[in-house]
Amino acid sequence: MSLSSEEVERYARHIVLRHVGGPGQNKLKAARVLVIGAGGLGSPLIQYLAAAGIGTIGVIDDDVVSLSNLQRQILHGTPDVGRPKVDSAADAVARLNPHVVVERLAERLGPSTVDALVARYDIVADGSDNFETRYAVSDACCRVGRPLVTAALGPFEATLTTLRPHEKEADGTPNPTYRCLFPEPPPPGTVPACAEAGVLGALAGMMGAMMALEVIREIVGFGEGLVGRLLMVDALSMRFETIRYGWDPDNPLTGTRAPA
Repeated sequence: MSLSSEEVERYARHIVLRHVGGPGQNKLKAARVLVIGAGGLGSPLIQYLAAAGIGTIGVIDDDVVSLSNLQRQILHGTPDVGRPKVDSAADAVARLNPHVVVERLAERLGPSTVDALVARYDIVADGSDNFETRYAVSDACCRVGRPLVTAALGPFEATLTTLRPHEKEADGTPNPTYRCLFPEPPPPGTVPACAEAGVLGALAGMMGAMMALEVIREIVGFGEGLVGRLLMVDALSMRFETIRYGWDPDNPLTGTRAPA
């Protein structure tokens, strides 16, 4: 796969980067990325993936744009209120980079279809806003063998990590799964939804951009990724911390008692 002269000019600032270059840019062009959700995290994520030259972006979201979304979901504008988010997202990407193909999936992710959907892409980026989807996606990526970049937002705090549980560390220990980090979702009703607790719009933008950075690094293959590391951001104190976590032999997916 080669870059056109227009693409060479468009991605010139990537191509001159020592860790990206022409080969890295071609990897981005060949990549297929599935984005879960076109909301607060998905909006900046999709824009930066498109700007970076990801060849195909699948966007799954069954929601429509509402006025209350626009405080943080910068992929959409006031004229998009009432439109399916996948349509608004596709139009925004087309304006930004016509070389990117957007696959619109105006549907809710279901347990019977998630594995087949994940298998169609090279890497998954999860910006969903509910625990049911988050666990379904992470479990599917583990079963199918796809890298996953996943983030979560609170009102003034956020987390980000990358998962490659289908691979092993240098010593043969399996990489951790999402359930090694968070074994089970919290009981229903214990974590207030965004509509109840609120969320700082700029924090969503920052974390979505960082998700895009992780996806790009995973595709091109440079730097130290967040596999086995959880980045925690506190926007009140502007503090960033990273903690390490490892494989839990009791996890139900790749643990010692997991089904063969």
